[in-house]
Amino acid sequence: MENKFRPVVSVRIFGEGKCFGPGVAQLLRQVEERHSLRAAAISMGMAYSKAWTIVKTAEKELGFELLVSTTGGKNGGGATLSQRATGLLAAYEEYCTHVRAYAQQEFANRFPQVLYSEAEEE
Repeated sequence: MENKFRPVVSVRIFGEGKCFGPGVAQLLRQVEERHSLRAAAISMGMAYSKAWTIVKTAEKELGFELLVSTTGGKNGGGATLSQRATGLLAAYEEYCTHVRAYAQQEFANRFPQVLYSEAEEE
């Protein structure tokens, strides 16, 4: 019988306030893929103004730019991740992977009664 229970862990980074978490990470991944904050927002069903506010709030808390933007022109504008944002996103995703693996192992150790039925124990 397959186990249907699992821990769900969400990692958020705080300074004076919340500055980075799953939502910001997802937004940055979408910007990285679409080369546009507007396109990233649309792909997430989010207003551009909300996406812009999320990025600016995170930048203020972190103390560095997350996006490098270009305006209009022949090929239109766009956005890419700053070098520091690329490093932060990679470190965040790796950290989350490790935290989730640890959480899963601890869950299995601490909650065997949830993971295994009596029939499996006999």
